[in-house]
This record gives sequence, C-alpha cells and structure tokens, in this order.
Amino acid sequence: MALPTGPVTASTDAERAMFDFVDAYDRAFETAAVRHGLSVAQACVLGRLTRERGMGELADELGCDASNITQIIRRLEARDLVRRQPHPDDRRSRQIVRTPEGAGLYAAFEESFAFARSAVSNLSAREQDQLATLLRKALHGNDRPAG
Repeated sequence: MALPTGPVTASTDAERAMFDFVDAYDRAFETAAVRHGLSVAQACVLGRLTRERGMGELADELGCDASNITQIIRRLEARDLVRRQPHPDDRRSRQIVRTPEGAGLYAAFEESFAFARSAVSNLSAREQDQLATLLRKALHGNDRPAG
C-alpha cells in the first residue's frame, strides 16, 4: 500500500508538481515490484545490495527498524534471492548478498521500472542538466555535494 504523499495544502505550483512527480514515481515503482512478485520493501532492499551489506547498515540507510529488515531478508532468503554470509573481518556478524537469482530478478525489475528514464526522456539534454542541478539545490541548498 502506497503512502499518501503531498502537502495538506500545496503552497506553490512547484510544490504541487514535485508531489505529483513523487506520487507517479511511487506508483510506478510499486507496479514494477508487484509485477516481479516483490513488495516495495523487498525491491528497495534488493536494490541496495550492490555489495555485501550488514543488516544494521541496511536498516539505517532505509530509515527503518532492524527487525523490519530481518523480516524482509527472511522472506528474500526463502525465495533464494539473498543469502547471509560471514563478515570477512568479524565472523560473529553476517552480511547480506544477492544470489544469482536475486541479481537476475532485480535486473528484470530495473528493466521494467522505466519511470525515471521515460520522464527524463521528455527533456532535452540541457533541460536534464538543469533539472539535476535544481533538484540537488532543492535537496542540499548551495552546499550540494559534488556529483
């Protein structure tokens, strides 16, 4: 179930457009996840596993409780999409990695989740650069990280 987004009362056209975009993005993400038999949370976790990750690191990055990550990982493990392996420097802890099946499923998910690519294709190269600059400025002010 997608969370409702948008302000109670939009104060500007830019704010309304931003919330409309986020809503459309969220709906497209959820549709792509469901198409591949994933929940939104499972798709998010699989997407973060481009390298070995600890459960606490995943929880922090996704802004959720560690017990939520444990449940998500348990469900992904049951489908052989991820596995836990010993941490190379600390055998008491475990890291989560995608299995080949998980990597293949996530690649298919990414291919079908074309919302951002499609939206950006409506803009010229110059407009894409402007949009990226403006979004970074909106998120970080004038102290934006290099990227």
